[in-house]
Amino acid sequence: MRDFEAIYAIAADRKGGAAAFEPTLSTPEPRAKLAAIADDRWLSQMSKCIFQAGFNWKVVNNKWDDIEDVFDGFDIGRMGFMTDEEIGEHLSNPRVIRHGKKIAAIRDNAQFLAELAKENGSAASVFAHWPSEDFVGLLAMLKKRASRLGGNSAMYFLRFMGVDSFILSRDVCAALIREGVVDRPPSSRKDMEKVQAAFNKWSSQSGRPLTQISRTLSCSIDA
Repeated sequence: MRDFEAIYAIAADRKGGAAAFEPTLSTPEPRAKLAAIADDRWLSQMSKCIFQAGFNWKVVNNKWDDIEDVFDGFDIGRMGFMTDEEIGEHLSNPRVIRHGKKIAAIRDNAQFLAELAKENGSAASVFAHWPSEDFVGLLAMLKKRASRLGGNSAMYFLRFMGVDSFILSRDVCAALIREGVVDRPPSSRKDMEKVQAAFNKWSSQSGRPLTQISRTLSCSIDA
């Protein structure tokens, strides 16, 4: 496994040099800002990523204002008590994406976020203060306790909210395999621990967040 500096040099060279590449690296939101985000916004983005999974993202984006309206702005108290009858009614509403299991996940995840809030004061505080050195632990928690948030859906959800994160895209996985971190796209707990350890090492070497390391790995692969 190469040092981060060597991987960064490859990525920067492929993107026109460090001066051009560096501005493309986003910075995660400060923990205090994340902790101040209302829980309904976490449910909204969570639901959006679930709807986008295996679907045309443009269609989801174009419908999102209507979806926000239909689902009461993703108020977690209201959504947590959505009835089966209401879910059935939504399946005939052209303003939403009519996928029963994904609509039901809104209710399940509202209840999940309410549980986090009861345990920690707010769901936001959990996401804000979870250590990036154990990002895979956060993913495992979401997979276990939330609905339909296994795999990349959880990673995209956290990234879009501004949480320091990596996304195991095709190119990131290819870079991890090239660097000898894993020998196949990671899926097992053991492989995910290897990935976390590699990201932690690169972060320690560079002082960079997971978000920037993930982007660098992706850009170090030929398009």
